[in-house]
Amino acid sequence: MKFLKRLDEWLIALLLAAMTLLTFSQVVMRYVFNSGFTWAVELTGIFFAGMIFIGISYGVRVGAHIGVDAVIRLLPSKARRFTSIVAVLLCLLYAGMVIYGSMIYVMKMKSAGIELEDLPVPMWMARAILPVGFGLLVLRFLQVLVNLASGKSDHLHLANEVEEALKLKATEENT
Repeated sequence: MKFLKRLDEWLIALLLAAMTLLTFSQVVMRYVFNSGFTWAVELTGIFFAGMIFIGISYGVRVGAHIGVDAVIRLLPSKARRFTSIVAVLLCLLYAGMVIYGSMIYVMKMKSAGIELEDLPVPMWMARAILPVGFGLLVLRFLQVLVNLASGKSDHLHLANEVEEALKLKATEENT
């Protein structure tokens, strides 16, 4: 289970490293050798899409997503926990619908046999990041749900922009 804890971080780091290396190579090829890879932009876009869809689950794990929870924070602990459980269940429902729809889309791409424009790769393979990314999101929301149901947490952790802005301001004033 320890492997799954940081899976999204490793995948994002790998994709970022690959995207950076590919982009750097493309720049060197273009400006030093007056050449380049015709497929570099397309592959960079695929890597970027992967970072986005995997980053969604990472944001849930670290509590980086923005949410409106001002009223929720005023509730007593049991009500806050119940409300958070309902919110997580709704998020799981949404993610499940996206997985279902994206699987239909990916299967249609597979049956159509279309390849990417610049790479000899079936399009369905590149588009498979949709259900994979949302599958990771389901995993993270299930972890949040377990923490809420077991009482380890009483609310859905979201980014607190006001608190972060006040900390930043205090840091700037102290320097």
